Amino acid sequence: MIERYTLPEMGAIWSEERKLQVWKDVEVAALRAFEGAGIVPGGIADLTEAAACPTPSQVAEREAVTDHDLAAFVDLLGSAAGAPASSWVHYGLTSSDVLDTATGVALRDSCDLMIRALAMLQNTVVDLAFEHRGTFLVGRTHGIWAEPTTFGLKLASWAFELDRDRERLDAARRAIAVGKVSGAVGSYAHVPASVESDICVSLGLDIEPASTQVTARDRHAQYLSTLALIGASIERMSTEIRHLQRSEVAEVREGFGRGQKGSSAMPHKRNPILSERMTGLARLLRGYAQVGLENVALWHERDISHSSAERVALPDASITAHYMLVKFAGLLAGLVVDRDRMRANLTSTNGLIFSQAVLLSLVGSGMTRDDAYRLVQQHALAAWEGKGQLRDLLAEDPELSLSPRELDACFSLERIVETSAPVFDRLRRLKG
Repeated sequence: MIERYTLPEMGAIWSEERKLQVWKDVEVAALRAFEGAGIVPGGIADLTEAAACPTPSQVAEREAVTDHDLAAFVDLLGSAAGAPASSWVHYGLTSSDVLDTATGVALRDSCDLMIRALAMLQNTVVDLAFEHRGTFLVGRTHGIWAEPTTFGLKLASWAFELDRDRERLDAARRAIAVGKVSGAVGSYAHVPASVESDICVSLGLDIEPASTQVTARDRHAQYLSTLALIGASIERMSTEIRHLQRSEVAEVREGFGRGQKGSSAMPHKRNPILSERMTGLARLLRGYAQVGLENVALWHERDISHSSAERVALPDASITAHYMLVKFAGLLAGLVVDRDRMRANLTSTNGLIFSQAVLLSLVGSGMTRDDAYRLVQQHALAAWEGKGQLRDLLAEDPELSLSPRELDACFSLERIVETSAPVFDRLRRLKG
């Protein structure tokens, strides 16, 4: 992923230096496990651990000869450890034992970082939902005025979706935090299962219960699909902000910093740039999810058709999703909510958004649904055309079977706070 969208914490997890260090950690853990099994002489693991970890430039130089990055790393680590350790480094292992186990560490750490970021984002949304529980605005379906709602109710739906994302990410972490050290075709022919267990325990990983030469790639597909869903959630929220920031609506807007420029040409512009950026990055995550699904089906015990794709997809998806979580939380923390504009937009509907309340009250008074619908629709069309407020037009109709008090009740905004109370009771439990 380009530096522009790489935050330091996630970038460090996927740096070349960190990758090589984890490779070394796996090799040392393997030697300690083999020592414990009485297969490798004592002290070899200590000698290897004390050796300098090969640098990215050293591995690249050696790989120019070996045309194999892990083999190049093993050559350099063995040389740095010196005799007699050099004879035992990578004993009994195949490349995927190291690569897949190290990848399990990186993915686990990535999940932990994103779980924390997701929790912060969810808490931000929950707090905003309660803050705006009574902030009324026009609800819209198909982009058209529907019924009145509250901004808090809109945010509550976001919070519950983020909670589902958190559950999915927890599940993905469990799926992906595994190691595999079972040898060339997963038969334990040269690596006792006890050695694999010791290695994975020392690294904080579970064990792939039946591996081939690699860990099963449905795990990686689950991880990437989960990140795509998180991206889709953020995109949904970002799209809503973009619509609400449109000049004709102008109910919310992204914060605008001192010295910020919205356009190089038009000084008046304040664009929803972060929301639009979230939309674009979500598309990347969906693409990476597709890569993960394509990588599930490998030939026999393995091929390496997945390898090149994963070198891009796994780090880039992790970096992208983490960036989106952190930046979107910042966007919401600085979001400007224009209550006056929301109220003005409510007023501009001429009361049309209360048509269903009138319809149901008329049905409750004894009118047939079809007659009630036609009566309300007739005056609603007139209100659409600017011929008056829907309430006033209805009040003048001799067929209206509602008292002035009953009619006023149909046009009440405050009742929404009461009727939506169950949502906020559930939301309060979500916050814990």
